[in-house]
Amino acid sequence: MVESNGGSIRITDGVVAVIAGLAAAQTQGISSMSSGMTEGIKKRVSGKGNMRGVQVVVQDTQASIDLRVIVQYGCRINEVCHRLQRDVKQAVENMTGLEVTRVNVRVDGVDWTREKRGSQTEK
Repeated sequence: MVESNGGSIRITDGVVAVIAGLAAAQTQGISSMSSGMTEGIKKRVSGKGNMRGVQVVVQDTQASIDLRVIVQYGCRINEVCHRLQRDVKQAVENMTGLEVTRVNVRVDGVDWTREKRGSQTEK
């Protein structure tokens, strides 16, 4: 929460999650976001519809972000994840003014379907 002359500004976790999810989806090498079984259960119990594969905690003027992703086959996973961390951090900080203290990335899988489709069309 940021105090100003006109009052306070509070950006919710959900807003930051949407920004982070959209930035992640636009990052080269990311096939999709992933949601684990516990995330699905937590959404049903809490009723919150957070962005799939994104968990955010906003405290005062700082945010920490956890991402679960599926990487495209053939990409260097470490390079994709570093790019993802940079892209998400920049997007959230630029749009919200919050300081992103960390962006944790968990790779849950590799999307090999594009590679398989590409090899079938070449034959």
